[in-house]
Amino acid sequence: MGLIGFCVQLLSSRGGFNLHISWLDYYPLPITIRNRQPKIDQSPMSKNRLFWIAASLGLFLDHLTKFWIVQTFRLYETWPLWLGVFHFTYVRNTGAAFSLFPGAGWLRWLSLLVSIALMAYAWFGSRLPRWEQVGWGLILAGALGNGIDRFIAGSVVDFLDLRLINFPVFNLADVFINIGIVCLLIASLRQVEAKGESDRK
Repeated sequence: MGLIGFCVQLLSSRGGFNLHISWLDYYPLPITIRNRQPKIDQSPMSKNRLFWIAASLGLFLDHLTKFWIVQTFRLYETWPLWLGVFHFTYVRNTGAAFSLFPGAGWLRWLSLLVSIALMAYAWFGSRLPRWEQVGWGLILAGALGNGIDRFIAGSVVDFLDLRLINFPVFNLADVFINIGIVCLLIASLRQVEAKGESDRK
């Protein structure tokens, strides 16, 4: 309690003055610490952490595989991983995903606008559900991956050749965009289910 508190209580007990001072009056700090609530980190990077992780990892993998293809293959060279079913084939695509809109120069600006919009959405917006964070992050990875190619080289490196169904050659950026769309669909379905359960209650 301390020397001052002891003297005050001694005087009070002898009728000097009527004053009650407890140990908490002198030492309120431990009580304040116990009642303090932990702070939740709401910084722009942390509130949608999975978005930035998915975008960074997807962009890294996309450009790593493209770099390996360019360093290893000659243009139009193909390596059969499963003959007649799935090949690695190095081609250049001047269009959109899966060779749509060949030669369209406006695609680079579309990729840029989509990328900026997604980053602003994650940075300035509220915290997103996990499936949405991963979905939008993968879409950003795909948009940035192909967008960087279009600005630097004027074309996109494609190499995933699914010959079984005669599918256009594509790359990991295209894969990430489609996986991202699936994640957003899952997020939407989960929200519908959660809303239905709350309505039944």
